[in-house]
Amino acid sequence: MILLAFFFICVLLTLFISYVCYRISFRASKRVMDKDVQIHLPDGEQYLKVRTDIEKCVNNMLVRPFEPVTITTFDGLKLYARYYHVADGAPLQIQFHGYKSSAVLDFCGGSLYAGKIGHNALVVDQRSHGQSEGKSITFGILERKDVLCWIDYARSRFGKDVPIILAGLSMGAATVLMASDQPLPLDVKGIIADCPYSAPEAIIKKVCCVEMHLPANLLYPFIKLGARLFAHFDLEESSAITAIKNTHLPILIIHGEADYFVPCDMSCDIKNANPSQVTLVTVPDAGHGLCYMTAPDIYENAMQDFFKKCLG
Repeated sequence: MILLAFFFICVLLTLFISYVCYRISFRASKRVMDKDVQIHLPDGEQYLKVRTDIEKCVNNMLVRPFEPVTITTFDGLKLYARYYHVADGAPLQIQFHGYKSSAVLDFCGGSLYAGKIGHNALVVDQRSHGQSEGKSITFGILERKDVLCWIDYARSRFGKDVPIILAGLSMGAATVLMASDQPLPLDVKGIIADCPYSAPEAIIKKVCCVEMHLPANLLYPFIKLGARLFAHFDLEESSAITAIKNTHLPILIIHGEADYFVPCDMSCDIKNANPSQVTLVTVPDAGHGLCYMTAPDIYENAMQDFFKKCLG
């Protein structure tokens, strides 16, 4: 009886710790609708330097005319996006934001630049964010399948001859890279990934260790179990590194050398997984997701070279 009681206590303790890990890592926080967008930047000098520029870009994006768009995912969630139209038949960028962030914040600059070069933009609220449905964030595992749903929507609406570029920032960058091994149609011409992490496991362990000062290797099995039991996905089902190994799409990765949240080394690891298809551009002194705001010339030159390569 003592051994049986001990066994049940261990099981209950494991489930409790796994649930706490799920709540912290994967459960979506209260979502912020577009009309209530607020700028929540991390502390630090690198963010303060560009705060005014980000505020201007966000305000610009909020007042620009757009068309609200919704689709239904493979698992029945209703997802939301803003569509910014420039010209009929123009290349379409489908843009995916980062973890517990927002489309308006992460792509306030990216959508503006897309319009500047004559591209239409579909700026997506990822599942469990903004006005999109969902309760759990899956670090790109299920989100990569949502990418296919948005591609299907774009092709049905704009036709199969319109070139599509997938773009993402942070978790969104990892999402579009993980989507590269999915059955993508030929009109998807390339992928842009701004400060991606190499794998969900890698970024989770990094945050546990460096940001939270917790034993990453000890906690990770509970985090993985929490993902499986309460969010119903396998945390190791895919990664940016494994997904791009066999892709034939041109990929542009941009990463700040002063990114203390997602280390620039992760992008180097991704690049090394398929060096013939991946172009890596690093930006000195740029923090996480701040390459465009820190060095717009470097960013735009890299984009121009990339679009010449994948769009002709």
